[in-house]
Order: sequence, then structure tokens, then C-alpha cells
Amino acid sequence: MLGAEKIITLTLEVCMRVFTDAEGRSWTADTRAEDSADYKGRYHLVLQGEGDIQVELTDVRWNSERTARRTIKSMSLVELRRRLRSATGRGIVSD
Repeated sequence: MLGAEKIITLTLEVCMRVFTDAEGRSWTADTRAEDSADYKGRYHLVLQGEGDIQVELTDVRWNSERTARRTIKSMSLVELRRRLRSATGRGIVSD
């Protein structure tokens, strides 16, 4: 059984998504956990751009890392770009 757990863990670790925005800049979609004892909505979407540009979308939440990574992996390019455009339009980009 230990082998199956290792495969699942390795699969989860390599599920970050790399995509390009409409201007051709490279971004990475990943998940981040908040330090909280409450498991509900603990994980949220993080988009990291070239350099130190980072967008944390705390309104896109999941209860587990596995669900978060599976969802990110299945998101279309259109959805990722839409989320990025929405976040940058709201001014929540940090350097």
C-alpha cells in the first residue's frame, strides 16, 4: 500500500499548470494552504507570473489539496486566463 501512496503524492506534486496570458507572458497556476485549523476552504488558487508577480485568488477555494490540484489540472486555458484577467482587473496583484 505504501507504493500507491507514493504514486499519489508524486502525482499531486507535479500538477502545477503553466500557461500564457493573452500577451504571451508565462504564468503558473498552483494552490496554497492557509494556516488554519478549519479544513473548509483551506486551499486557494495562486497564479505566479514571470519575476515576482503573484496573484492570490482567495475566492477560489477547495477543502483539500488533492481536489485543488485536480481542478487546476482540468481548468481550460480560457478559464485560467479569465481568472487572471479578473484578478488583475481588481488590482490584487502583488510583487
